[in-house]
This record gives sequence, structure tokens and C-alpha cells, in this order.
Amino acid sequence: MPKLKLLFFFGILLLYGGCQSDSRVKIIKMGHAQVTNHPVHAAMVFLAERLEEKSGGRIKVKVYPNQQLGTERELLELLQIGSVGMTKVSAASLEAFSPQISVLGLPFLFRDDDHIDKVLNGDIGTEILLSSEKFWLRGLCFYDAGKRSFYSKTKSIETPEDLTGLKIRVQESKMAINMIRGMGGSPTPVSYGELYTALQQGIVDAAENNPPSFYNSRHYEVCKFYSIDEHTAIPDVVLVSTKVWENLNPEEQQWLQEAADESAVFQAKLWKESVEESMREIEKAGVVITYPDREPFMKAVESVYELTRTEQPQLSELIQRIQNTN
Repeated sequence: MPKLKLLFFFGILLLYGGCQSDSRVKIIKMGHAQVTNHPVHAAMVFLAERLEEKSGGRIKVKVYPNQQLGTERELLELLQIGSVGMTKVSAASLEAFSPQISVLGLPFLFRDDDHIDKVLNGDIGTEILLSSEKFWLRGLCFYDAGKRSFYSKTKSIETPEDLTGLKIRVQESKMAINMIRGMGGSPTPVSYGELYTALQQGIVDAAENNPPSFYNSRHYEVCKFYSIDEHTAIPDVVLVSTKVWENLNPEEQQWLQEAADESAVFQAKLWKESVEESMREIEKAGVVITYPDREPFMKAVESVYELTRTEQPQLSELIQRIQNTN
């Protein structure tokens, strides 16, 4: 976006603010990057409806999908200055804003779904959500973003050795980059919106994501091999600008928190249905789906844990607490 246009865009956002109000109604702008047929969008519309009901119409959330207000990083920056009120981003996108949350990007951190639930919906999850407050970002809840696995153009990824020599698209996340390096691949950050073309043109050879994202992005048209190793389970995070949060009275804050929590339950149900549908559809499209042994991958990323404890010693205790959660 040209600099002049970008400044004008941000100026308009600042003019209207993340939370508009008159004597009767407060309107909160909520932006996100997903398309409108994605479970996340449906969950945010649900959140908006529940908040309007709880507040008797006094608080309304206006949802802007599909990067209308910016990319995930841009939305986080806009929340920090209060130009946008709320957003949903991947926890990986929050690494640069809240270092504590980067722990959720560690490969094979969780044993199973029950372990994920106990961590994210317990004291540790609350602590991680609120860790970004000093960066003017208040976490409200987690959304299920599934488990990420490899998909490739040329071959099934059955062992870490199969990644050798391949350029693997990753998110702009230090943890993701370290993970791919640990497994022997060449991590290549590419924005999600440009990934289809990058795969087509050979800029990258493979990528990794959850089934709904693999299906809804139509990446299965280019990549005919999907190896379900489920190396990470990085959740999404619903956030509100602290500038907007502090503009709400305690009762209004409670309504917003309750609406967010209820939307997380609703989103989890939609997500499960979406995963099942996506797996059916990509199989119909001729994608070869395999389930490799996870043990070699887990061994390959032991160095990532060592590196994390060295570079971010403050995360060592948190890692141990997560691993000890039963």
C-alpha cells in the first residue's frame, strides 16, 4: 500500500476510533483476516449477537472480515492505539507483542485434546491471555485453530529426512522457523494470502496448516500430499484493545467477557465440523493422506526446546508447568 494511502487509511481509523459511542450505543469495530465462510467469522458474528443481547442493544460489535482493516500484524498495531477495538489473530502472530505466548508455538507441546483443554481453559491459559495487557492488548479467550500438519507438492512427508532440501512455508514466527530448521527443512516465511501462488511457482515446495485452512485456501489443488503429523496446536486468540476495555464499565466488561467465552464454545463446535468436512473434501479431490509416526519428528525438535530455554529462559518454568498439567 503506498505510503500516502496508508497514512490516509490510518487517519480515517483514528478519526472514527475502535469504539464509537453516543449517549445510548457503543459500537466496537472488530477486524480479522478470515473469509466469511470460515468458522472463526461465524463465531465472531455470534459474539456480536450475544453481546448485543446481554447489553440490551447498548453495545454492538461490527465485524470486518477478510483483512478489510488490515493484516493480523496491522490489526494488532491498530488495537494498540485504539483505532480498532477487537480482533482475532493466531497466537503465532502475537509472539512479537507478547513473548510469553510464544510457548504455544512449541512443537508437540500438548499430549492430546484433553491436555490442550486443561491448559488453555485453566489458570495457565488465563495467565497467557493477560500477559499481553502491558502491550495494550487484552486476551479474552482462545479459539480452536486445530493442529498443523505438512502438505507438499511432490511427496508425502513421512520422516524429518523427507523435509531435507525442501523450502517449507512458515508463519512469521521465530518458533516456527526454529521448528522447521530442527526437522531439517528450509523455513521460508510467506504471507498466507500469497501462499497459493508461491506453491504454484515453486517459491516454496511445501507448507503446514490445519485441514480447514488447507481446504478453504484451495491449496489442495497444488499440493496432493497431506501428512498428518500434527506437530503444533497453536490456538487463535480473541483480543480487545485495552483502550476500549478501559472505556467499558465493570458490567459492560463482564458482558463482553461472557460473550467471548460463549463464542469460544460455539466456535469449537463449528471447528470440529469443519475439520471433518475438510478431510472428506480433500480426499475426494485426490489428495494422498498419510499418518506418519510422530516419534522421529518429536526427537528432531528436541533442539528447539533447548534453544528456547537458552534464548528465553523466562519460558522454562512455563514449559514445565504446561508439561506437568494433568
